[in-house]
Formats: sequence, C-alpha cells, structure tokens
Amino acid sequence: MRKEGNRAVPGQRNAARGPGPDRTAATTTARPRPPYPTPSAEARLRYWFDTTLTRGIPALCGWLALGCLALVVPVSALLVWTDQRAPASLGARIAAVWRSTGQTMRLGGEVGPPLRVVLSVLLALIALLYVSTLVSLITTGLTDRLMALDRGRAAILERGHTVVLGWSEQIPTVVSELVAARTDRRRRVIAVLADKDKSAMEEGLPDTARATGRTRVLCRTGRPADPAALARVSPATADCVLVLPRDDPRDDAETVKTLLSLSAALGEDRRVRVVAAVRDGRHLAAARLAGGPRTTVLDVDDLSARLVVDCARQPGLSLVHQELLDFAGHEFHTLRDPRLPGLTFEEAAGACPESIAVGIAHDDGTVTLNPPLSARFRDDDRLLVIARDEHSTRLSDLPVPHDPKALTHAPPPAPAPAERVLLLGWNRRAPRIVDQLSRRTPPGSTLDVVAGPRAATTAAVRTAAEALAPRMPVRHHPGDPALRSTTDALDPTGYDVVIVLGPDPRPGRGDPDDRTLLTLLHVRAAEEESGRRVPVVTEMADDGNRLIAPRAPGADFVVSGRLVGLLMTQISQNPHLTAVFEELLAPAGNTLHLRPAAHYVTTGRTASFAAVAASAARRGECAIGYRSATAADHGMRLNPPKAHVRYWHARDQVVLIAPGD
Repeated sequence: MRKEGNRAVPGQRNAARGPGPDRTAATTTARPRPPYPTPSAEARLRYWFDTTLTRGIPALCGWLALGCLALVVPVSALLVWTDQRAPASLGARIAAVWRSTGQTMRLGGEVGPPLRVVLSVLLALIALLYVSTLVSLITTGLTDRLMALDRGRAAILERGHTVVLGWSEQIPTVVSELVAARTDRRRRVIAVLADKDKSAMEEGLPDTARATGRTRVLCRTGRPADPAALARVSPATADCVLVLPRDDPRDDAETVKTLLSLSAALGEDRRVRVVAAVRDGRHLAAARLAGGPRTTVLDVDDLSARLVVDCARQPGLSLVHQELLDFAGHEFHTLRDPRLPGLTFEEAAGACPESIAVGIAHDDGTVTLNPPLSARFRDDDRLLVIARDEHSTRLSDLPVPHDPKALTHAPPPAPAPAERVLLLGWNRRAPRIVDQLSRRTPPGSTLDVVAGPRAATTAAVRTAAEALAPRMPVRHHPGDPALRSTTDALDPTGYDVVIVLGPDPRPGRGDPDDRTLLTLLHVRAAEEESGRRVPVVTEMADDGNRLIAPRAPGADFVVSGRLVGLLMTQISQNPHLTAVFEELLAPAGNTLHLRPAAHYVTTGRTASFAAVAASAARRGECAIGYRSATAADHGMRLNPPKAHVRYWHARDQVVLIAPGD
C-alpha cells in the first residue's frame, strides 16, 4: 500500500519484476556482498600443503626428500665453491657437489658412467630402507611396550606382594596403611587392579602412598572379575589379597564374582589370605561361599552399625577404635617366644613392661581374649599384645612393681536408669542401629527418630518401631533434621545421647556429608545456647569432612569407610585379628569399655599404670590405657608403660577389655 494524499492506493507488487533497464539497475545494486573473505595466497598454499600430507607415506617421503635436498645441495655447493682445493672445471665441481650431497644423505656419491651412479644410489636406498625399517620396528616395539605399561596392561611378576582389587572409598586408607605397616621385609610391592585408567589411579592415590620409600605401588587396569585381567597382578604368588567393597550396595554381585574368579586363580590348595567386604548383608553368605574357607568377608553396614552403637553407649570409644586400627599408633600384635609354653597368662602379662597382654592366639587361628589369669600357654600358642610394633615386646624376668595401697575396689553396680535417645536422619544402616540400641539400652529407654516425610522412610521407621515395640518405644517425627526449626522443636540437649546419620549417597545428590554437617551445626548451636553438653555420635562418609565438622572435646565420629578399610588392612597383615575384632565389636563377650579410674585406683594421688593393670586383672579385666579428663586434647592414651606414674583425677577413665555389661 502507498498513500496519495489522503487515499491509500494499492501498490504494484510485480512492477520490479517486469523487463526494462530499471530492473537491471536494481538487481545490480542489490547484489549481496560475499559472506566470507577471499582466502589469501598464504592460506591457499598452506591448504595445498596440508592436502598433500594427507595422501599417505609416499607424499611424506617426497616432502622429506625435497626438504633435505633443498638444504643439503646449496650448502654442499657453498662448501665446494669456497674450497681452495676444489677443481677448476664446472663439471668437476658439480661432481664434487654430488659427492658431498650423496655422503650427507647416504646416497653413495659415486661418479662416473650413469649406470654406476644409478646402481650406487640404488644400493644406498636399499641400505637406507633396511636401517630405517629396523629402527622403526624397534621404535614401534618400544612404543607399544611403553603404551601397554602406561595403560596398565603389563603383568606383575612378584612373590609375597599384596594385591588390592577394586577402587572405592577405602583405597586411600588401605594403600596408606599398607605402606605404613611395619614389617621385616626390605622391599614391599602393592599391586592395585581396578577397572579404571592407570594414570587416574596413580593421581588418586594419597601422597603417603606416592612417597613410599622401600614400598612400590603398581597400578594395573582391568576388571577384577575378569580372569585375564586378574592374572596381571599374579594373585597366586601374593601374600594376601584385599577385595574392596563397591561404593553401591547393588554392586555386591560384582564382588562375589571377583571372589569366584580369585578362587579359580588360586586353586584348591592355596595359602593366600583373602580379605573382602560387602555392603549388603544379604550377599554375605554368597560371598563367603565364593571365597572359600580361607577368606574373611566383612559386612560393611553391620560393622558401621556396631561402631555407632558402641560409641553411643560409651562416648569416646571411637578414639580407641581409631588407635587400635591405625598402624600409626598402637595396635594388636602376636608374639612367639620359646619361654611361653607352660607359663600362666598372669605370668606372661606381668613380664611385658612395654606392652599390654590381652589374650592367647592359638595355632588353629582361634583367639582367647582376656583369658583367666590361670590359663596356661600350650606349644605353638602366641601371646596377643597391644604394642607399638611387633618388635617392641620383650619378656622380662621381673614384673614391674606397684604400690598395693593405690588399689581400690569398685562400688557395687547400680541399676542403669532409662535413657532417651535421639536419632537425626535415616539411611540403610538405621534399622540395624535401632535394633542394636534396643538390645543394649537399659529397660524403659525410648528412641525419637527425626527423618524426612518420604513414604519409603516413613514405612521403614514404622517397620522398625513395630519390630522393637516390646523392647523400646520408637516415635517418628517427620521433618528435615538439616533445618534448625526441626531440631529446636525437640531440644537435642534434653536427650542422653544424640546420633546423627547422613543420607545414603545417590547419583546427582551431592556429598551426603553436607546435610550431616548442617544437622551437626544446629545441635552444637543448641548446646551453646543451653550450656549443656550432650554426647553426639556422628556417622560420616568422608574422613576429610570430619576435620571441618563442629565438634566438642572428645566427640565421636564414625567414618565407616575409613574404619572398614583400616580393619581390612589389619586382618590382612595378621589373620588372628579376625576373631579379635569379631568379639570386640559383638554385643556379648569381651568388648571395649571406658570406666571411671576411681574404680581401680585411689584418685587424688599418683600411681603407676602397673597398679591400674593389677587392679583390673583381679576383676578379670585387661586395662589397656586411660583417658585424661584434664588433657588439652581428647586425652586418650593406649599402651602406656607399666612404670608410667601420673596423677589420677576423679573424672579420669580407664580403657579396658572386659566382659560386657
């Protein structure tokens, strides 16, 4: 449409399409500019050169020859023309240039009839082809070998080494502890096989595993359940094999398959110790069947639940677990001595001034923990001690003396009052924790559970409450424990113990410890506002988060992945410890305890640790350390020398291995 005056006149839509000079002019002026700039001569030359390179080896050889000739011929001519002894004639000088070029490029350099020159060049090319082929074959072979090593495909031909199968959250702990383990071997090899890139595995190892000194850590790539990949780490000649649990409980079937492949590789008559772990207890029986009688299989979730409940019943016990499981401190060792047969346990314990005797390790692999004082050592029995290392225990002829006046008697046991327990959070280990709490808390105790209102969580809490109804009332408070309003509504400081659990790790959910840290912040804030401290046990997935968590002195943190890794490493180095830790972590039998020091020695005065040990021994207990109430840090000390004398305060505690309450 166009306007003429006040009227709208229809436009001529096809006027520009008609013939005539005006249309040509319009078309010429409306021609668009090129969308891309014209390539320069340099760009075209570079494109032509790159295109010739893509034509294969002949093109590459041609360019190499042209490049060499372009450099060698002018330089050879310059050498001939500047040489005072060069011939005067042009033909002789060209022949001299040819000889120089031929000698430089190994083309013979013969002069004379054309046939002679051609034959010399042909022989030179044959020699060059032979040498270059030989060099390329050697280079290719070395390159393939280096690439195979870099990919982690080469076989390890060692004897007496340690094999670690799998890659999970336990790998930093296991490798670091194996490196730190004090052994008699001059040289140790740790072979790690996982379905992971070799360079990524080497980068994922902790710094303590890289600077290993006399210990080498070799990483190999392959699926541990694959027999061909398993052969790369030579498990049949190893001293022990550790099969790490997968991060997801649904992958326990892969662990069982790995044990089957390992059993096939080791054969029936095997002497290799195998330690494995599964996360879901429903797969425990299958894993033990696949591994065979010489395989120790741990239930990760069950161990985590036991550790949490132990710390909830006796605050501070996580420090004892950490010390006994870590090779950096004092741990369990067995001592073989020709003087042991015929001695009583009391005599052997009194002959250890620098270590603590806690049991008898029998030749069949069984252990008698905290035996009667009158128990006698038989042939091939070993003394089970807590010591700094396996060489620090020496039997002394005379026991360490102590002051009998320092010994005291414990008051008669009083009925334990009912307790209120608060559980903040819910995960797949929570039903086991709740079940063990109901069995180990005094009658009349109650449990309040704060967990999300999801249907699956609500159903799980309801199922646990119905199962525990006769023993312990369980009340569910739907809510998010990571919110301050939720924790304030229940007042955590009004409970006897608080347990904080994080959610199960899930893809795309982030670090489960993030919500645990939020919950712990709210609990600590409530403590600060009320001025009352309450024992708090926190389960965490990453040991690094424990270092930044808000804590009270001596707070209990159960990092299940790290503790399971420590336990696997300890058992791999000493098979007797399987029975030891099974009893220590069981609800019945001889377990770890923290009891008032006033039950063993008179407080408010000095006394040696030998007096504490003697007082505990007459009660059928083994004193293995103490916890100072006045120390700046947590105050835990295990395996003090018997002659160690200190001032005992009323709030000090003694660490014991004793029958359960």
